[in-house]
Amino acid sequence: MGKIIAILNQKGGVGKTTTAINVGAYLAKLGHHVLVLDLDPQGNATSGLGVEKQPGHIGTYQLMLGKAPLIDVVKPVEAKLHVVPTGAELAALEVELVEEPDRERALARALANHQYDYVLIDCPPALSLLTVNALTAADSVLIPVQAEYYALEGLSQLLNVVQMVRGGLNPQLELLGVVMTMYDPRTSLSTQVKDEVSQHFGDKVFDVVVPRNVRLAEAPSHGKHIFEHDRWSKGAKAYKHLAKEVHKRSQGSMTDGS
Repeated sequence: MGKIIAILNQKGGVGKTTTAINVGAYLAKLGHHVLVLDLDPQGNATSGLGVEKQPGHIGTYQLMLGKAPLIDVVKPVEAKLHVVPTGAELAALEVELVEEPDRERALARALANHQYDYVLIDCPPALSLLTVNALTAADSVLIPVQAEYYALEGLSQLLNVVQMVRGGLNPQLELLGVVMTMYDPRTSLSTQVKDEVSQHFGDKVFDVVVPRNVRLAEAPSHGKHIFEHDRWSKGAKAYKHLAKEVHKRSQGSMTDGS
């Protein structure tokens, strides 16, 4: 069975959904079967991949409540790229799960027999029950960090949650890496933040940095990933390299048996 990667940062606007969509899209272009699972009630990964959020459509909500199997909620985007869409109803899921036994494993149960090479979970910008479900289901965590002031603020809390999940619910969970996003090499701030993140995370920081890029920002409004919207842009080049790094690291962790 393939790898499940939770893409997570409790701060909003750091490029989390952009990373899920574009890493997923390029992994699919490399020939892997990829599923992007939208676990954010805002549904940005859903619309960013060109799937309309319509009332009555089934998706993550029904999947996690056990009302529909994975095969029934998946929507094709391309031949090897699929998405589990979501909508506003997902916001009510935490309340509904509270009384459920083993509620932290709802997503893990739903994904137990998936047939994908990669499942990328676009997590909500909060350390919530939905996030804990993602971490319990995942093999690893990818953390996008924006190159701005207070970039590391809250990361210690996030890492504590990861450690708690690893200590009880999912001992195999590991940190796949930290990726710098919205990086502007013309500013000393971006360089300072990158250095600070590197000091904290060492070789867990991905080699590639994702630049600030207008074409990246535009793509979701067209319901397209960056390789459809402008495959020659700096943003496309960055996510191409990041996807290759993600694949290499994921295969390395498989080989290491960790």
